[in-house]
Amino acid sequence: MFLQLGKETGARAGELFSLSWTDINQETATINITPEKGSNPRNLRYSKRLNNVLNQIPKIDNKVFSHYKSLSSLRRIFERQRRRCAHKLGNPGLLQITFHTLRHWKATTEYHKTKDILHVMRLLGHRNIKNTLLYTQLMNTQQEDYICKVAETTQQIAQLIKDGFEYICEHENLKFFRKRK
Repeated sequence: MFLQLGKETGARAGELFSLSWTDINQETATINITPEKGSNPRNLRYSKRLNNVLNQIPKIDNKVFSHYKSLSSLRRIFERQRRRCAHKLGNPGLLQITFHTLRHWKATTEYHKTKDILHVMRLLGHRNIKNTLLYTQLMNTQQEDYICKVAETTQQIAQLIKDGFEYICEHENLKFFRKRK
């Protein structure tokens, strides 16, 4: 759950570890992030799937992750599991993944989706755009796979836009759209 929260929100590990149940609004599937490192506070959305997981966790304490002694102990557990997975799968590249990798991944994918660096800056809580620029350079955009769709009617166009497709061009009264796989 900790890793999924990191992946979906891009929050720092310390910000996630300090979460209280009062920071989570399960009705709206949003989370209030109390910032670290002089960042801005933010309210972020998370998935229904994660919300279901959160609903199943017993709320014994005010803190969401109170069953871990500290962030360091949680990190050691993660590192142990990461080593096991890397060994079992024969993939030493997994050893390079850290909690902070999820923050970089979120920033990179959001920028790649939106091409809006200010949106990514707000998402990460940065006060300086220079910090945000460091996060948006992980993705290789040389090889991109797309789903392509064609629309003829305004209803089809509206549905494609609603589904996250991007308008590309028009040819013979047909509108062409694409979306990354």
